[in-house]
Amino acid sequence: MSDAHRDFVPALGKSGSLDRYDAAIALMTREKRWRSDLLRFAEPRPGERIVDIGCGTGTFAIALKQAARESIVLAVDPDPAVLEIARAKAEVADAEIQWFEAMGDELDSIDALQQCDKIVSSLVLHQCPMDVKEAIAAQMFRLLQPGGTLFIADYGEQRSLLMRMLFRQIQLLDGFEYTEPNAKGCVPEILTAAGFEAVEEIKVIPTPTGSISIYRAKR
Repeated sequence: MSDAHRDFVPALGKSGSLDRYDAAIALMTREKRWRSDLLRFAEPRPGERIVDIGCGTGTFAIALKQAARESIVLAVDPDPAVLEIARAKAEVADAEIQWFEAMGDELDSIDALQQCDKIVSSLVLHQCPMDVKEAIAAQMFRLLQPGGTLFIADYGEQRSLLMRMLFRQIQLLDGFEYTEPNAKGCVPEILTAAGFEAVEEIKVIPTPTGSISIYRAKR
């Protein structure tokens, strides 16, 4: 487990309230649309080991498990409060998921996560400083087995004036310094620098808070 005192941007930003997190994410990001696209691209299959880095309250980890009951879903988040919510949601959904409290760039010591088939991550990188974005990408590369696939859904390049203006809401929540590189399209460069191949932006979804991109890359 990572240092519990290390700082991270909490769910729903620095001023967020966990009791309204799921509702706010659904409203702000058109969650159903991009999560359904991410699930379709990730295509969980029986027997696969799938790691969800920055799982938050567990919505997508649960969806992965429900889509392939015989898959092994392992979910990681540094925030014990959101993991408590995630565990409760998974119990209600009868979804058996392994939960880990850890920072996304410090997972080498967790044996269960090693040599996984797929990694997914949603709305994580835009909340991190550049050095942590790079460290998380490097960690993802190390965790995947050769031939494994990474799927990321996050705020990407904001290509129009409207999306730029809408994205300001996220920048006010999560900080301009952390979010601006995403708005300029840094994610493919970071993944390529980490060693990934066939890096591509496979979908762009306009939302009320800017456009969310889905990226795919191969180990």
